[in-house]
Amino acid sequence: MTYPFLRTALSLATGVALSLTAISPSQAAAKIQHLVSPGGIEAWFVQDATVPLIAMEYSFGGGAAQDPKDKPGTANLVADLLDEGSGDLDSKTFHERLDRRAIELSFSAARDTFRGSLRMLRDNKDEAFDLLRSALTSPSFNTVDVERIRSQVIAGLRRDTTNPTSLASRKFLEVAFGDHPYGRPTNGTLDSVPTITVPDLKEYVRRVLAKDTLKIAVVGDVDPATLGKLLDQTFGSLPAKASLNAVPDIDVARPPQRAFVALDVPQTVITFGGPGVKRSDPTFMAAYVVNHILGGGGLSSRLYREVREKRGLAYSVYESLLWMEHSALFIGNTGTRADRAGETLDAVEKEVRRIAEEGPTQKELDEAKSYLKGSQMLALDTSSKLAQALLQYQQDRLPIDYIEKRNAIVDAVTMDDAKAAAKRLWGQGLLTVVVGRTPQAAAQPAAAPATKSN
Repeated sequence: MTYPFLRTALSLATGVALSLTAISPSQAAAKIQHLVSPGGIEAWFVQDATVPLIAMEYSFGGGAAQDPKDKPGTANLVADLLDEGSGDLDSKTFHERLDRRAIELSFSAARDTFRGSLRMLRDNKDEAFDLLRSALTSPSFNTVDVERIRSQVIAGLRRDTTNPTSLASRKFLEVAFGDHPYGRPTNGTLDSVPTITVPDLKEYVRRVLAKDTLKIAVVGDVDPATLGKLLDQTFGSLPAKASLNAVPDIDVARPPQRAFVALDVPQTVITFGGPGVKRSDPTFMAAYVVNHILGGGGLSSRLYREVREKRGLAYSVYESLLWMEHSALFIGNTGTRADRAGETLDAVEKEVRRIAEEGPTQKELDEAKSYLKGSQMLALDTSSKLAQALLQYQQDRLPIDYIEKRNAIVDAVTMDDAKAAAKRLWGQGLLTVVVGRTPQAAAQPAAAPATKSN
């Protein structure tokens, strides 16, 4: 867990420097090294002495999908507790050391990965990596700290019971994935979180945090030899192999389906989506480009124009592709007045149906490709952003020179590709969850649960 005062301390120490760190994709591609430490730990590495900073992003395979079936939220609780003291350092001392050196250290649990982030000034690298080593290899899980963090998680879950967006997202995943691990909330439930024990936390760490699924990206002011030693010191004593439970592939439930959750709030929230495209699919980039046209392009997207600008039904509406290790989906969200929920949903469905049947215009396709190529510069304009991207590329099993190749891949998307992707994504209709006062999108009979794919 990252404390606000830690973020503030790092910001004060490095804010100006970060604003000056700008690495273009072409420069980054030329500099990316495949580093192997003396102990055999691999990392993608960009050495950059523009400012005296080091940013590291890393992940272990597993994530929340490795939670026990009856204890969702275990990985999330581990992530919240790893920096609450380790070795002979209690929580207060651990955070004081982070604060004193302006070290930013955090952990998070996604569905397929357990991730960590570390940022520091170059001169504080030894202490920063040592604190990370201690957190990963000897977390305290002190009872007092566990109960304090548990109470914070439970308080958040209670707030979620009256938050229409949280309820809509949770219900959508249930509809989409059924009893598959992806259908369970990563932060757990009010029933599950109180039952998670310290042995459960230790067992998760033992099974998941291991070197064989470890992926690392480092960007900053450190030489390869020094970084190799730091990686060995930090990760070298972890178990060689993880003990992960098998997670099956799954197809998202077939649209159209609707579900309604009654909640007495002024604004109705609508979450919609359906089966997506895996990152490894050869048609992924076509889907990515056409998705930008429909709902991923912010103020320029079709959904925004139709729902917000033309009809004034909602303040915002967005839609995006999500891909995971064992499935993929698209998901969107908007909120509107309760008495206009039906009209809003009709507008969304109409626009989705139109692009599925007709595809984009040539102008839309050209503009989307131009934007996606140019925006990559901004997406990689700091050491932290570049490290995050390099880690994601590794998780997606992309080549180390992907940054160089990406624009050509975007350019290669043809109108036929875009139309085929639009029909594939949206031709079946939508899975829709409506949370609010009026049952204008009343639940239809539940369809058969999502099925595993071979």
